[in-house]
Amino acid sequence: MFRFAHSACLYLLALVPVLMLVYFFLGRARRRALGRFAQLPMIVRLSGSASPAKRRVKFGLLLGALVCLILALADPQMGTRMQEVKAEGVDLFIALDVSLSMKAEDIKPSRLAKAKLEIRNLIGRLRGDRLGLILFAGEAYTQFPLTTDYGAAELFLDGVDVDSVPVPGTSLTSALQRAMESFDFKDASSKVLVIITDGEETEGNAFSAVEEAAKKGVRVYCIGMGSPEGAPIPVYGGGAQPSDFKRDKAGSVVVTRLDEASLEKLATAGSGKYVRAANARDELEEIHRDINTLQKRASGAKQFTDYEDRFQYFLVPALLLLLLEGLLSEQRIAWLQRWNPLGVRR
Repeated sequence: MFRFAHSACLYLLALVPVLMLVYFFLGRARRRALGRFAQLPMIVRLSGSASPAKRRVKFGLLLGALVCLILALADPQMGTRMQEVKAEGVDLFIALDVSLSMKAEDIKPSRLAKAKLEIRNLIGRLRGDRLGLILFAGEAYTQFPLTTDYGAAELFLDGVDVDSVPVPGTSLTSALQRAMESFDFKDASSKVLVIITDGEETEGNAFSAVEEAAKKGVRVYCIGMGSPEGAPIPVYGGGAQPSDFKRDKAGSVVVTRLDEASLEKLATAGSGKYVRAANARDELEEIHRDINTLQKRASGAKQFTDYEDRFQYFLVPALLLLLLEGLLSEQRIAWLQRWNPLGVRR
């Protein structure tokens, strides 16, 4: 297959006919100006050895160089061939808390924003692992199933916000159950669930769900977002700064705190690890290093090779044409001038 990587540059080819018209009209204007200065025999004697034909050749060389440079700038590419790519990886689900408490800003810029940034960084490090994303608040939903299409995963991640799950609350149990329903236990590959939350569960019994997952070989990791001291939940009224903080029915500001003890117990029950989030650390990178030690699934997948650049096929001729134009003088060729049966001015 053939394509131009920067096809918009091809619009510059419209300069070629424009320059040809400019050259034509400038040449005609030049001849008229010379005609007013003197008659043709005198002009021929005064012009000496200048060759109008070679002037046109030099202009043609410049046009050819311009065309080649534009084509090189558009970056023609050749590809692609189908090839079999061997891949190894684990099945990894991330359960991301999108409850309102994740808007708290004790982790900068906010708990949820920090979590999304780490997931994006993790996607960039994955090589062959299948990744899925579960969003949960009062209920859990699969944002995207296990996949190796990391580009699509990033697109789905962009749309995640605290209103992604309409049911309020925080149900770790529903997230665990959703993950267990999504794993293919007929596949012998290692299975990992990473829960990113502040740990304030208001629904269900997560410990029973984690124990059930561990029995089926699912390793559970937990990342605690927030601080034990807690922080208020900002309420934005449309501006860049919060207009107020979330309040309870009595009018008091609600403070959301990290339940670190519960998350540590969950990770221990799930044979995983608990990591507390910090502003200057990437917790998912630490967990990913641990995941890389697990047994990986071998698979083969059809993929396309990258397109290969071919701009040099036009850049080199452009440079040669420019060099030739610079070396070519506008003087008549003596031997060609003597052999001129048609009487053409050279």
